Amino acid sequence: MYTYWTKWTCSKQILFDVDADNKLRNVRFIGGCGGNLQGIARLVEGKDIDEVETLLAGIKCRNNTSCPDQLSKAITEYKASLNAPVEDKE
Repeated sequence: MYTYWTKWTCSKQILFDVDADNKLRNVRFIGGCGGNLQGIARLVEGKDIDEVETLLAGIKCRNNTSCPDQLSKAITEYKASLNAPVEDKE
């Protein structure tokens, strides 16, 4: 499960999985507007992460961002983490 700490929103964390087909699974927002965020989580369940990232990017609420925008940023960070070099454990 990937964990993203949000910035400048009512929700504090976003948790999600990505399956082998690049689909979002088990999206969960911690904090924030429960009903709205449950709705967003259900709507993106099983959707391609690239599609969701593009669709939600730039949605504004307060502080020039929103919970959907933060999910887009979480996906961007997740994808970057896949390309990060692995450090030696010596």
